[in-house]
Amino acid sequence: MAILWLLMALLLMSFALLTVVRRRRGAIEQVHPGHPDAADPADYGFVLQEELDIRMPGPDQDLLDVLELVQRTQDHRAAAQLLAGTETGGETRWQRVQAFAGAAALELQQRPGGVHETPGGQWLRVWRAEQPKDAGGAAVHAEFLVQQAWRTSTPGTDDFRIIMEEARDACGQAALLAPGDPVPYIIELSIARGLGYSQTEFEQLWLKILDRAPHHMGAHLAALHYWCEKWHGSRAQAYSFAEAAAARAPQGSLLAALPLFAVFEHLPEVNLVAGFYRSEVVTKAMHGALHAVHAARPDDPMLAHVRHLLIFFLVRAERWAEAMQQLIHVDGHVGALPWTLSADPAAEFAVYRALAVAGYEANGGNPATLPG
Repeated sequence: MAILWLLMALLLMSFALLTVVRRRRGAIEQVHPGHPDAADPADYGFVLQEELDIRMPGPDQDLLDVLELVQRTQDHRAAAQLLAGTETGGETRWQRVQAFAGAAALELQQRPGGVHETPGGQWLRVWRAEQPKDAGGAAVHAEFLVQQAWRTSTPGTDDFRIIMEEARDACGQAALLAPGDPVPYIIELSIARGLGYSQTEFEQLWLKILDRAPHHMGAHLAALHYWCEKWHGSRAQAYSFAEAAAARAPQGSLLAALPLFAVFEHLPEVNLVAGFYRSEVVTKAMHGALHAVHAARPDDPMLAHVRHLLIFFLVRAERWAEAMQQLIHVDGHVGALPWTLSADPAAEFAVYRALAVAGYEANGGNPATLPG
């Protein structure tokens, strides 16, 4: 009987423990009621959860203004002008191509069209029809098709393959219109992952990107997915790719943070060991990312991406003050990993932000002690 009671007690304890610490990659499912997460983030000037912008990782007012104008007027010309004036080969051009494609895809999802209704995203179709030799429009169209494949189909199905093959043709057209632009080839990295390019085919594609933009952070993040064990590589290959990129990164490059993204991509689905986030592998990757953030240009378009992922790891490692330092730089925008993996990115970000504030205050911090 004593053994039976002991087993029942252990079972009840295990359920209680799971309620407190059961976690999925990219999300804290529950926090026990006694956790001090009632601290008010507004005391630190953080924006309300409902005001968090889920479209981008950080501010790009020019892009926001043009997106608003294009969607309000359904006139593509402002988008074409913005991309034409955006540096070829830079991180900003890639992000803006993604944003325009995503906006068109979301419009189409919301308004698929019908007998008496024009489908959403019509401005992109007009853009391609009226300016068939515009490199920006061609790149946005190719990325739009890629996003459509992932949004509306399942990898391995005929529908998915057909859309991806159309996207591959569109990438080829975009590359012909802008031979020195890496963006069409970066778009093809997602196609390579979806269609299952062989490693030899993938490496040939990757060389085309390295020839045009060898230190492009967005391209490296896209390539990293291919090498992960859930796609066409392994944990060892992903780590090797990330560490090699970090090792050859020039001073001030955010590529030094790439190993942290590799760690994130291989987190266990359920992790009950709090010390995991203080392990040597995770700590080394975090320190590399922190160093990269410190050395990067303040206006680096990829800086917010790294800061957002650091918040995730720093909170889980209970490094509250360092997490707060990252939060004050990115609060307001949550369109980045890991939040975008959640069905409600703003809510997911708000949970981690509240935990960071609570942990910071539990260790003697307050708004006055947080450097600006």
